[in-house]
Amino acid sequence: MDDSYRRIPLWSNVSPEDWEDWHWQLRNRIYTVDQLRQVIDLTPDEEEACAKKQGRLVMAIPPYWAALMDPKDPNCPIRRQGVPRMEEFNIQPHDMRDPCGEDTDMPVPGLVHRYPDRVLFLVTEQCAMYCRHCTRRRLVGENHGLMSAYEGTFEYLRKHTEVRDVLISGGDPLMMTDVRLGQVLARLREIPHLEFIRIGSRTPVTMPQRVTPEFCAVLKKYKPIWMSLHFCHPKEVSPRVKQAMDMLADSGVPLGSQTVLLSGVNDNPETMKKLMHELLKVRVRPYYIYQCDMAQGITHFRTAVDKGLEIMQSLRGHTSGYAVPTYVVDGPGGGGKIPLSPNYVV
Repeated sequence: MDDSYRRIPLWSNVSPEDWEDWHWQLRNRIYTVDQLRQVIDLTPDEEEACAKKQGRLVMAIPPYWAALMDPKDPNCPIRRQGVPRMEEFNIQPHDMRDPCGEDTDMPVPGLVHRYPDRVLFLVTEQCAMYCRHCTRRRLVGENHGLMSAYEGTFEYLRKHTEVRDVLISGGDPLMMTDVRLGQVLARLREIPHLEFIRIGSRTPVTMPQRVTPEFCAVLKKYKPIWMSLHFCHPKEVSPRVKQAMDMLADSGVPLGSQTVLLSGVNDNPETMKKLMHELLKVRVRPYYIYQCDMAQGITHFRTAVDKGLEIMQSLRGHTSGYAVPTYVVDGPGGGGKIPLSPNYVV
């Protein structure tokens, strides 16, 4: 077992048993500047952003993720995704609170029904880590009461027989206990016209300790369950994450990755190709590359669409087809996913 986390004074005395306990990881997340200062050399910009409360998406970084961060380099791609910067407060006129228009397509609280045969079921507002590029930052990290009860959702789904596909998301569904998640899956399985159930989660990447034999047993019980994971950089595919992916794949769970194109993290062909190859090595199929949404506070992560097209051109024909995802723009205001690709005919 890797015990490199012991190099960090904050966790030098933590036992391997505690480190591998996802409940311990949650309880010991980094929330404050003082805690973060014990892990990395904060820049003045990071320190100011972390201390600023008003208008900031909450900071919560699991020890596992924090141990992956380069303590000296503020441009470390792992660090950029977890540590706030003052750029988050640079709100542009074109930024949107709800860039994908989910709130307008919500017939009952927590259920988004945009496409005829499928729905998005938001089961929690909590995440293991609050990624700085989060598109749903208007909801996550706080308790708005939006997802406190699910009866309205189950009733809606029973009545709408055209729905065959449910994506369970949030927040992050893996913040629920195994028992609670199992109850949700059981209720969905009772609805005969629901054919396809997916779970969207970033937690196996930011806190792989959450993938336990007990969790995998829940997925097996209500199979087939597909999982849409969220990887953004090859450094995220660590040996510990590989262990989690092996457990999921060996449990019969098909795995796909939805990657967001992020400036300063993965916006070059070499990094993106490396990520796609690392994903295939751990049995995760690259599914989407998303153009970074028009959400408030993430302008600094957004690239030009041409950058995404350049990356796609570097993949198609230069690596195996399994390693080539679909590049999409989620149309602002609820326009849906628009696939983009270079003009290969020319």
